[in-house]
Amino acid sequence: MGSPCELVLQSPDAARLAAAARAAESEVLRLEAKYSRYRDDSVTAAINRSAGSPDGLVVDDETAALLDYADVAHRESGGRFDISSGVLRRAWDFRSGQLPSQVQIDALLPLVGWARLRWQRPTLVLPRPGMELDFGGYVKEYAADAAANQCRLLGVTQGYVELGGDVRIVGPQADGRPWRVGIRDPRRPEQALAVVGLSAGGIATSGDYERFMIVDGRRYSHLLDPRTGWPVQAYASVSVMAPQALVAGTASTTAMLLGAPEGEKWLDSLGLPGLIVDSLGGITELGRRDSGHSTIEMLRQPAPCFISFTFAQ
Repeated sequence: MGSPCELVLQSPDAARLAAAARAAESEVLRLEAKYSRYRDDSVTAAINRSAGSPDGLVVDDETAALLDYADVAHRESGGRFDISSGVLRRAWDFRSGQLPSQVQIDALLPLVGWARLRWQRPTLVLPRPGMELDFGGYVKEYAADAAANQCRLLGVTQGYVELGGDVRIVGPQADGRPWRVGIRDPRRPEQALAVVGLSAGGIATSGDYERFMIVDGRRYSHLLDPRTGWPVQAYASVSVMAPQALVAGTASTTAMLLGAPEGEKWLDSLGLPGLIVDSLGGITELGRRDSGHSTIEMLRQPAPCFISFTFAQ
């Protein structure tokens, strides 16, 4: 998954524990191999090689389900969540410290747009040569859900899966306590600014601190608006909790892409709890106004964030 990953499981049955760990790891590796854009033998590579073919490509059921989900996410986000926008990375090199020209971006925009492709299950057509799909925006969270499900199928019901900072809970700790999951401070990513206790579901964070560059004092992140080809700049990070890591990840990314105040309003409409940190450091907690209580514990003093961002007491 191109990022630090961790699996923590608890069970009195050592053999069952080992089997669940192997199954979870195998599931993550299977999905990485299947959908990585860095592998020539992946489904993603096959889809992208088909660009320009009028016949398109017939895909398997799992890929069809992911495409159906992308279609819904695109529609519900007003076109912001768009898995065809990865082609814009041809213009953006965040290691260079140099902005692309508008000419470079304008040359790529005709290749961007979910509405431009034709998806009629099980056939996908990318009509223009050079078009691409990139499942990287949500397959990591899908893999976390799938790995957690493998554990439960094998009878392990305590633990969590963490893939690159996105967490899916298998079940509460063996003594019934929730797992304490840290939310990164986007301007000090090695530290947590808040902690949330989770016994089920997932949490995901999208932010402008993983891949970015600062040019003339302005921060440009890897989160690109598919309509303009330029980075969004309203929020520093958005963390969302949901019943599945997939939903949490899609919601946090969409809120980042919608920007302020639309992102907050959109999350409120979904009723999902979370935390928004704006570009000036202001913090907005979601999901407490109706319930009357907070689901998130703000830290008075920043705490170290380890790879898992998880604090078990």
